[in-house]
Amino acid sequence: MQSAAKRRYVLTDPTMSRRYLCAKLRHQEREVFACLYLDNQHRLISYEELFFGTIDSASIHPREVVKRVLFHNAGAMIFAHNHPSGLAEPSSADKRITERLQSALMLIDVRVLDHMIVGDVEVVSFAERGLL
Repeated sequence: MQSAAKRRYVLTDPTMSRRYLCAKLRHQEREVFACLYLDNQHRLISYEELFFGTIDSASIHPREVVKRVLFHNAGAMIFAHNHPSGLAEPSSADKRITERLQSALMLIDVRVLDHMIVGDVEVVSFAERGLL
């Protein structure tokens, strides 16, 4: 039997990921960019709110993301951020940073499984929209 300390949440179900991220990000008054570090079986290693911005943007630095991925020894990632405006529609800047992060992590063999944007009513998944 696996001890409680060794058990981790497996994030293979988009519904579970949405609920988790809504609980973490929906209430934020400014934009927060978070990383979910996963092992190779997509079990959650850690959740970190890595970058904080204003009411309509946050600066994301791929170098810092790569450093934290290596620190956690993650094999896969889910990115998430909120839109304090309430509208979860991805912006062109959201798409560009996702591509940059995906390219940087590809160099160290880390898979980006999704980037989710949390709004007031919905959570938009890049994976479900075919943007990854």
